[in-house]
Amino acid sequence: MNRYGRELSDRWRAMRLAMGGRVHQYPEIQALRRFLAAFKVDCVFDVGANRGQYATMLRKDAAFTGTILSFEPNPDIFAELSRHAASDRRWHVFNMALSDFDGTAGFNIMAADQFSSLKKPAAGQDAIFAERNKVTRTVEMECRRLENLLPQLQAAHGFARPFLKMDTQGHDLSVCEGAGGALGMMTGVQTELGVRPIYEGGTGYRAMIDWLAEHGFVPSAFFANNKGHFPLLVEMDGIFVNQALLAAAD
Repeated sequence: MNRYGRELSDRWRAMRLAMGGRVHQYPEIQALRRFLAAFKVDCVFDVGANRGQYATMLRKDAAFTGTILSFEPNPDIFAELSRHAASDRRWHVFNMALSDFDGTAGFNIMAADQFSSLKKPAAGQDAIFAERNKVTRTVEMECRRLENLLPQLQAAHGFARPFLKMDTQGHDLSVCEGAGGALGMMTGVQTELGVRPIYEGGTGYRAMIDWLAEHGFVPSAFFANNKGHFPLLVEMDGIFVNQALLAAAD
C-alpha cells in the first residue's frame, strides 16, 4: 500500500471510531455541516424527531449551535425525547404531528416505534420490514399546519433562516403542503424519499422531487438513509436548497 493509500486507510479507521459504527451516516453529516454553515441556518425544524437522534447528531457531529424545534407525536417516546432535550436551552420539543390540517387524527404506533406514522403500512412492503412496520395500537394525536404554527414559533425563538427536516414515515408531502407559503422561508428541506414505499399512499421519490422543484427547491445531496438493504435501495434522504438563495448568490 502506498503512502496515499495508508493515509486514506488511517482516515477511514479514525472516522469509524469517531462515528461509533454509524459510518453510513457520514455522507449525511458532511452534507449537513456544509449546508447549515453555508446558508447560515439558525433554526432546524426536526419533524418526526423520535428520541432525538437527528438533533443529537446535529449537535455532536454537524456542528450546529442554533435553535432546534423537535416535533414527535408518539406519546410513548416523547418523554424520552424531552429528557434528551432538557439540558439544551436551544432545543425545544413538541408532542404533536405536523400535517396539512389543524385538528386531530389517528396516529399508528408500530411494533418498532421508529416506523410509527399517520399512514398505514403498505400491504406489499418488503419482508424485512413486515414484522417491525405493523400497527400495535392507534392513538388520537394533535396535528398542526406549519403555516399556522410558524408565526408564534418565530416570535418565541427569533429565527430568520430556518431549515425543515422531515422523517414522518410516508407523510412528508403532507407536512410540506401544510407549510403553505411558509415553505418559501426555508433555506432548505431534508426529506425521506421512498424508492420502494412501505406506507399506503406514501409519496414516491420521483413525485416528491418533482413537487419540491415546482415549489422552488432543487437537489443539493442524496444519500441512503440506512445501511442499504442490498441489492435494492428502499429509501434515501435528500437535501434540497431553496432556489431563491442560489439566485441571490449570483
